[in-house]
Amino acid sequence: MENISKSTLQLPAYGNLVTILSIDGGGIRGIIPGVILGFLESELQKLDGEDARLADYFDVISGTSTGGLVTAMLTAPNEKNRPLYAAKDIKDFYLQNCPKIFPQESNPLGQAEQELKLLAGPKYDGKYLHNMLQEKVGKTKLHQTLTNVVIPTFDIKLLQPTIFSSYAAKNDPSLDAVLADIGIGTSAAPTFLPAHYFETKNSDGSVRQFNLIDGGLAANNPTLVAISQVTKEISKGNADFPSMKPMEYNRFLVLSLGTGTAKIEQKYDADKAAKWNILCWLINGGSSPIVDIFTEASSDMVDFHLSTIFQALETQDNYLRIQDDSLTGVLSSVDAATEQNLENLVQVGEKLLKKPVSRVNLQSGNYEPLNQGTNEDALKRLAERLSEEKRLRDVKAPTGHTKCN
Repeated sequence: MENISKSTLQLPAYGNLVTILSIDGGGIRGIIPGVILGFLESELQKLDGEDARLADYFDVISGTSTGGLVTAMLTAPNEKNRPLYAAKDIKDFYLQNCPKIFPQESNPLGQAEQELKLLAGPKYDGKYLHNMLQEKVGKTKLHQTLTNVVIPTFDIKLLQPTIFSSYAAKNDPSLDAVLADIGIGTSAAPTFLPAHYFETKNSDGSVRQFNLIDGGLAANNPTLVAISQVTKEISKGNADFPSMKPMEYNRFLVLSLGTGTAKIEQKYDADKAAKWNILCWLINGGSSPIVDIFTEASSDMVDFHLSTIFQALETQDNYLRIQDDSLTGVLSSVDAATEQNLENLVQVGEKLLKKPVSRVNLQSGNYEPLNQGTNEDALKRLAERLSEEKRLRDVKAPTGHTKCN
């Protein structure tokens, strides 16, 4: 088996496909895609050796909010210029760090006091998250990631999304930000964590300011954002994609991972919402209905759009969306970081592997099986295709050529 010692994914120009991994936002529920990615990487290691990492197979890794943190972990280089984290380590990262990012009160009165803090400011101060990210990824900048990265954020001063993309950073130095700042910005969920401010320099030396909050408000499912970035590069004549046309979606191979959503019976209903005041819309049972609505709508509409496109092109096997719509109670929380709840979320991820490949029905709101086996089966097939694509590129690429970001 091939022994991979460094990030060796060749340019798409030497293969048949553009490979994209996308990870939704969802706070502590990021542990669910963490479990899924651990399984996928283990399958790649069976094919190509134990040193195989996801960054060796995906041309683009995209993530929003907690998905942005996972993206940073999978693509930031360590001292050996290999990914900072193996996919199997993401689960332990969440188990160890989430209780410190989202400290929990041990008694009901303390929990009520914590909820009241929302009236005065964010529920959590974010200091542990900020310090931890700065310690882990240091001064690593966007251009230094081991494969191309796309991370959406939202700038509240400009009232528009800001997309941190490896492609854009090549031409715009102001977007070549420190990865820790990008991660803090994209995960700054309103009411939970404080907005994040930082500065970069434009090419002329002037200062560019960023006032960022959670990218999930613009694109909680960043799959379409990632595809759009590649499409833009193709339109511009990027030499990485010399034989592709901008709308040639049949040559995209996409894995899109959700972080779970509440079961229909656990969601809101019109009878209750009709009586809510502004505080109820902002704070309700420890969550924010407004934020939930934005993120759920964003994720499902992207999935519906891409499912339709890949079906129309008769290449539905090129698009795999894995999402769990059966979370109940505290499992659907973004910040209930108790040891028990985190362990339960690990089990949700493990059970999701055994569930059938499904697609959301926008009329019922439920995910319906597609008769394509289990998610585990689909990920094994995906691993085989990713390995084949990598081997093809290795054969066709000029001797001594390596991919440069």
